Amino acid sequence: MPRSPERLYDGYVFDLDGTVYLGDDLLPGARRLVLKLRELDRRVVFLSNNPTRDPGMYAEKLTRLGLETSAGEIVNPVVTMTRWLLRSHPDATVFPIAEAPLKDALRGAGIKVSEDPAEIDIVIASYDRSFDYRKLQIAFDAIWFHGRAMLVTTNPDRYCPLPGGRGEPDAAAVVGAIEGCTGSKCEVNVGKPDPIMLNTVMDGLGLEKRDCVMTGDRLYTDIRMALDAGMPSAVVLT
Repeated sequence: MPRSPERLYDGYVFDLDGTVYLGDDLLPGARRLVLKLRELDRRVVFLSNNPTRDPGMYAEKLTRLGLETSAGEIVNPVVTMTRWLLRSHPDATVFPIAEAPLKDALRGAGIKVSEDPAEIDIVIASYDRSFDYRKLQIAFDAIWFHGRAMLVTTNPDRYCPLPGGRGEPDAAAVVGAIEGCTGSKCEVNVGKPDPIMLNTVMDGLGLEKRDCVMTGDRLYTDIRMALDAGMPSAVVLT
């Protein structure tokens, strides 16, 4: 018999892919659970490590699948990278090796974007399916030749899972290429399991970590992030 939870938390943080949905289908019970939590006036936030979509895209997908969601309920590296730059390096010039959602968000926030290695302060290595030698050369020149740029990443994932058990190289592949030729290490990660992502979530919720629970399907990102922060967690075996 299913048991009732020992307590209700004030906030619930859910990973998306593999926790709330798989592909284009909500997982069994996900919609009923989220609707019940909202009915009980509990705060719900959804997380993703995928920087190739912005929060509006995720909200549209969840709504289309039958779980009405606003962009403000989504946190992903597009959000955390933009907010981290505005908070920690508001005057920096950045070179994002990234897809359109992140680049659009940076420009929309007034962050200066450049491909001139002589003026780049921060190289952002992200999940970029158009990554090529030209972009690698710009990063190399900014970090190694000019010796002025730091390397940061949106997420540390080695690959992005695809249907049928396949996958494609993720941001870690871009980070590895840049680290390999420059000899410099990536200094900041704004995705799971780094505290920057969880702190962004908690700032939005306005709650203490002990009063929220993180639910996800990956021990080395979702659950590790919660454990490192002293936050209750739950793993789903999807």
